[in-house]
Amino acid sequence: MPEQLIPATITIADRSYRIKIQSKDEEVVRKTVKTINDKIIEFKRQFAGKDMQDYVAMALVWYATEQNTNTTNEVEKENIAGKLNLLEKMLDGQLQSS
Repeated sequence: MPEQLIPATITIADRSYRIKIQSKDEEVVRKTVKTINDKIIEFKRQFAGKDMQDYVAMALVWYATEQNTNTTNEVEKENIAGKLNLLEKMLDGQLQSS
């Protein structure tokens, strides 16, 4: 049976949004919202005089880039692990045939 969605109110850049999420995701969603809001505050300090939408856009680009970087790093780790396993098998084969 699928988990029931629970209502949650999140605030990003001083605007509230009512969303429905699975209860198991609530902590992750809240931490993500906090990270985004912290980044918006950081950009406001760095780039004074911009519109709030500019800060939200900057935070969105930053967040998406972070996610892609993490995904790319995981794929690279998996590729390296696969190559090391292949190399290990080749070395084992050479040692057994000697």
